[in-house]
Amino acid sequence: MSQVTWIKGGRVIDPKSKRDEVSDVFLSNGKIVDRPSKASLEKAEIVDASGLVVSPGLVDLHVHFRVPGETHKETIFSGTSAAAAGGFTSVVCMPNTSPPADTAGTIQYIKDAVDREAVVNVFPTGCITVGLEGERLAPTGSLRDAGAVAISEGGKCLQNSGLMRRAVEYANMFNIPVIDHCEDYSLSANGVMNEGFVSTKLGLRGSPKEAEDIMVSRDVILSAKTGARIHIQHVSSKNAIDIIRRAKSRGVNISAEATPHHMSFSDSEISDFNTNFKMNPPLRSEEDRLAILEGLEDGTIDCIASGHAPHTDYEKDVEFDYAPCGVIGLETALSVTLNQLYHSKRLNLVDTLSLLTHRPAELLNLNKGTLDIGADADIILFNSDEEWIPQSSSFQSKSSNSPWIGRTLKGKVSKTFVSGKLVFENGRVRLP
Repeated sequence: MSQVTWIKGGRVIDPKSKRDEVSDVFLSNGKIVDRPSKASLEKAEIVDASGLVVSPGLVDLHVHFRVPGETHKETIFSGTSAAAAGGFTSVVCMPNTSPPADTAGTIQYIKDAVDREAVVNVFPTGCITVGLEGERLAPTGSLRDAGAVAISEGGKCLQNSGLMRRAVEYANMFNIPVIDHCEDYSLSANGVMNEGFVSTKLGLRGSPKEAEDIMVSRDVILSAKTGARIHIQHVSSKNAIDIIRRAKSRGVNISAEATPHHMSFSDSEISDFNTNFKMNPPLRSEEDRLAILEGLEDGTIDCIASGHAPHTDYEKDVEFDYAPCGVIGLETALSVTLNQLYHSKRLNLVDTLSLLTHRPAELLNLNKGTLDIGADADIILFNSDEEWIPQSSSFQSKSSNSPWIGRTLKGKVSKTFVSGKLVFENGRVRLP
């Protein structure tokens, strides 16, 4: 008789089925199962979930784990530990590694590291072009066959629209999505923050939102022409959101994500030159920030992704111009999302969690993000009202470049199960 885990008396929320009730969830052999027999229940391991939300494990379509090549910033173990602590049981890692993930061999290297070290599910992506150089297409079919769930240029944007057209045509033929960071380099021109009043006041080079808008428009046009699924990363511009909204109304196969940092902060945060607020795309105006929240409310933006981009303290502790772009976000994403959408009463808890569970999973055809009977037992328990303050010493990530250090957040994960195995409990990660 297989061991049963009985998660008892929690507020069970499954956004995919709109389930929201105080109930029990049963796990066995790595799967979610129907109520077992009385004999099985008598021997079950009981997890008391009273006062907690029981939810599908969260799904993140945008993380950087720096493997291979930059393990001083993050490893598969530290990155997936951060994911587990934040309630993410499935993550999609970007291909801008060193070397880039442009061959089947590099994808296999990542998968081998995942098999050895990961405490959550990790899905790799492959490069659009060889070496991320924007000149020759990488072997899309081979990357897919090796296990890539999408192709992307990581933190880069392919500037050659003719080559991008071929890329999305091949991706469509192989039935995998293209994930794109939208930026016209001729407009962004090495800007280090949003172009506007604040950049002028601080004397920092600005990157206009039109650099994003133009490439989002291009991707909409290419998706409409080819039928390929193009997923827009970390949308930050009000105009870009409106472009996506109108494209969706015409049935274009386009999707988009927003990050917790872009929905929480505006460029005014940079007044003290804190490099933990330097990212790409940059924090935009308050008008843009509010447009992101509106896009999440009305469904224009399909999901929330952390954009987890670890950097060391010594890399970030330089002049603002020279600091690398990016912030970590796996361990704070749920709390920030709850603060911005649920606790602010913009969305109910079911709709808020849908942005972090089944909706991102469905975009990349991942069989995750649900509590359906027979589904993988990827489950989290969290207290939606528990307050906590992130500190650099408390992160599971190897890096601590977070804009939320010292700020009070509301909503804390207490337990994370992956395939029925308890991998995180009350601040501690269990070794794989």
